[in-house]
Amino acid sequence: MHCVSSKHSVMMVSFCQGALLLSLAAAMAVYADMKVDCGPDFVTLMWTESRPQADTSLLRLGSCFPTSFSASEAYFYVDLTDCNFRILVTGDALVYSNDLTYVASADSYNLAFTHPVVCAYERPKDWYSSQQIYDPVFKTYGLGDLQFNIGLMNDDFSGPAESTSFPLGSIIPIMASVVQKTHQPLLLLLEECVAATTPELHPESTMYPIISNKGCLLESVSSRSKFEPRQKSSEIRLSLQTFKFAMGEEVFIHCKLLAWDPNGLDSTKKACHFVKGHGWELLDNLAQSNLCDCCESKCKSRRQRSVVSEKHGMVQKAVIGPFTITDVNS
Repeated sequence: MHCVSSKHSVMMVSFCQGALLLSLAAAMAVYADMKVDCGPDFVTLMWTESRPQADTSLLRLGSCFPTSFSASEAYFYVDLTDCNFRILVTGDALVYSNDLTYVASADSYNLAFTHPVVCAYERPKDWYSSQQIYDPVFKTYGLGDLQFNIGLMNDDFSGPAESTSFPLGSIIPIMASVVQKTHQPLLLLLEECVAATTPELHPESTMYPIISNKGCLLESVSSRSKFEPRQKSSEIRLSLQTFKFAMGEEVFIHCKLLAWDPNGLDSTKKACHFVKGHGWELLDNLAQSNLCDCCESKCKSRRQRSVVSEKHGMVQKAVIGPFTITDVNS
């Protein structure tokens, strides 16, 4: 039995073997049919291709090649521990995600594409695993029909961090994303981030500002911290150089995530970092870096009112951690 059969640009959700599988159809899905089964510890995927001259051997599920393929079909039978599946551990769910990609050759008439594949399982109450380390480093938040994710990543942002201990001066890769269902395309921004020693912010909490002034990465002025080039508008990557704060103690990063209209950037809706020798630069359009000029003062909207609504976007508070910053000299 197949959990999902997706055609055209639709999202289908169904239950299978105790698993909830979500499949977001890519623009190219109109030319194909995809069927996915979420097994207890494996995934099977059948891709039936109808585009002329498409080469099904060029399909990849994460890092895995097709188990078998023909002129019109590609079949994958893979373990969840293979193919670079990403795992998110939330309070009541284990979520495995990957990407089905088509790597078009240079002389191909068929365009490359990426198609998300996600299997979400109910998390058993007595579930324990060596992967439990991922529990505090990647969090998922739902807001309306948007799902926000934020977490600590490994060095190349291909999966969750393998450790929650970072030596002073090292880089902490952080990635946030928003999954859109019925919304128009949205741009994800980090409006504010502060480090603290508590999982909840209180007036007496010891805090260290990282991003403030509506999207200005303060840490980039005096360190190697920077926003990484975007891979997609709904995702933002931050390379944060560790700083001297609460050494050896548990640290949490509290952020405000903003999903916004890509065409509505202004001095209060932006992602800016300081580049040595150039000054403040706008991540998404260098030609509009003047939007970052206020990072040295107070960033205010030119509009009389700046209201975050479903029409333009949504704000979600999120917390990363705990993790520790260690002194290599101690």
